[in-house]
Amino acid sequence: MRHARHARHDHRGDLGLLLLRLGAGSVLAAHGAQKLFGWFGGHGIEGTGQFMESVGYAPGRASATAAGLAETGGGALLALGLATPAAGAAAAGAMAGAAAVHAPNGFFNQGGGYEYAATLGLTAAGLAVTGPGRYSLDHALGHAVNRGWMIPAAFAAAAAGTALVVGGRARRLRKAEEGEQEALFEEESMA
Repeated sequence: MRHARHARHDHRGDLGLLLLRLGAGSVLAAHGAQKLFGWFGGHGIEGTGQFMESVGYAPGRASATAAGLAETGGGALLALGLATPAAGAAAAGAMAGAAAVHAPNGFFNQGGGYEYAATLGLTAAGLAVTGPGRYSLDHALGHAVNRGWMIPAAFAAAAAGTALVVGGRARRLRKAEEGEQEALFEEESMA
């Protein structure tokens, strides 16, 4: 009796992981496809690159490509349950970059905040740590690209890359703000 209940619980957990992977992975992949290909009402690499440049991610085109690949690739791999640690870490890193843009607007999405990016990022990170479950390509392939050591390695790489990119953005924004302030003070003193 106890074994049957445990097996049923495992089945439910695997089904829950499948639903989480399909939902979050599909949303991430679609969001990335907007950036890369202009699908689903997106602006493609050029338009997204211009936006990225305007919010401090430079060069804009390279930033749009990196974010689009992390979201599309990470999301698709999460949905499939393949290379789950790398997929989840890449998607979480991309969402950390998006959250940095929205953070000045507060938490809630209705005010332009980082709620949406944080939710997707934390879901991707949680899946990377938890694993994909039995209904996944990782399980079918004997977890060849879903080993325990891959989780900290993937998060370390994603954290380092995210810190460099978000930190560079913060420095560019600070310099731009300082430049604007200096220009304002010079104009006032000349008047």
